[in-house]
Amino acid sequence: MPIILDSHGDVAVLRIDHGGGNTLDAESCRELVRRLGEAEQARAVVLTGTGGIFCAGVDLKRVDRGGAPYVTQFLPLLSDALLAVFGCPRPVVAALNGHAVAGGAVLAAACDHRVLGTGRIGVTELLVGLPFPVAALEILRCAYGTAPLPSLTYTGETWGGAEALARGLVDEVAPPEDVLARAVAVARRLGELPAEPFAHTKAQIRQPFHERIAENRHSDDPHVERLWRSAEALAAVKSSVDRVLR
Repeated sequence: MPIILDSHGDVAVLRIDHGGGNTLDAESCRELVRRLGEAEQARAVVLTGTGGIFCAGVDLKRVDRGGAPYVTQFLPLLSDALLAVFGCPRPVVAALNGHAVAGGAVLAAACDHRVLGTGRIGVTELLVGLPFPVAALEILRCAYGTAPLPSLTYTGETWGGAEALARGLVDEVAPPEDVLARAVAVARRLGELPAEPFAHTKAQIRQPFHERIAENRHSDDPHVERLWRSAEALAAVKSSVDRVLR
C-alpha cells in the first residue's frame, strides 16, 4: 500500500510509503483519496512520510516511462489528491519528517498546520519545465498568499529549518525525533474544537480558492496537460531522471 493508515487514538495518521522518495503517481494519488475517506471518523488527520522524506513530489520516473498517455491519466488524479487534503473538513497537520519538494510542498501547503523536522521545503516544478495545475497553485496561494508566489515558484529554491519558518512555509520546527508526536499533539488539540463549526470556518477561509479552482480547472487543466505532454517537457523529465534519479 503506498499510503499506510494508523490510528493514534482519535487522530488518524496517514503515512506515505511509496518508493525511495514517497512520490506521487497515479496509484498513490488514488490511495491517498481512499485513505482520507477511511479516516472520516477520526477527529483529525496527520499526514507524514516514511523514512527520511515527507514527499519528493511527482514520480518523474513514471512520467518518463509512461510518456504522454500516462500524463493524461495522472494529472487529474494529482489534482484530485491535492484537493482531497485541501478540502478535508477535519484538521489536517503535516508532519514533515524530511524533504517536502515540488508536489510534496504543495501537499504540505494543503494541510492546516506544518511541523518541520529535518529536510527542506520548496516548489521546484519549473526547474523541470512543468507548470502547476491550477489546483496546486491555488493551494499555495491559500497557504502563503499571492505576493510570495513568484519567489516560491520562479526560483525553485528550497529552504530548511529556521529559514523555512521565517518565510512562513512551515508553522513550527521540531527536533526530527519529535516531529510526529508534535504533529499528533497539534492535530489532537485542533480536533477537540467543535467539529461542525471548525469545518464551516475552514470552508469559509478556503471558499475563494475552491471557487477559483472550480471556475478555471476546466479550461486550465487541458492547457497544463498539453504542456506536460509536449516533447520539450518529456525530454526535460527524461534528462532530470537520467541526471538525478538514476
